[in-house]
Amino acid sequence: MNRRTTRTTRPSIRTALAAALALGAGLALTGCGPEDGTPQLKVTGSYMPQPVTQSMAGAFFVIKNTGDTADKLTSVTSDLSKDITIHKTAGTKMEQVKSLDVPANGELRLSRGGNHLMFMGLKNKPAEGDKVTIELHFATSDPIKVDVPVKAGDYVPKK
Repeated sequence: MNRRTTRTTRPSIRTALAAALALGAGLALTGCGPEDGTPQLKVTGSYMPQPVTQSMAGAFFVIKNTGDTADKLTSVTSDLSKDITIHKTAGTKMEQVKSLDVPANGELRLSRGGNHLMFMGLKNKPAEGDKVTIELHFATSDPIKVDVPVKAGDYVPKK
């Protein structure tokens, strides 16, 4: 092997080794950020119209998912009621469901006339200006606590 061949080969080996190390580091870091394959959930725009009676109330909000993986809202708990159900509305028909999808890079919108939560048998009747704490439970994500402000019965959120 002559000197010229050795000098030419060493930089190539160094370059290949550096590239391999950079690739390995990049792959290792891929699992560390928000794009690690898990849902990234945030709740916005929550409100509860002041209930007319103490028998039931509804709650509305948006769950935004900026992650690359979908999730499902599976249940809701609150001190306000032991009986909280998840409903979807198709056309004019409302039906109770076990879960609602929170799409990857999308949102689940709970609103009047659409998907929503129903609180049955309230322990007390919240008034306008109160806050009701709820905890949202998901198929894969950790629970999220939300303070839901009680608004006037005819409140309509701005779009």
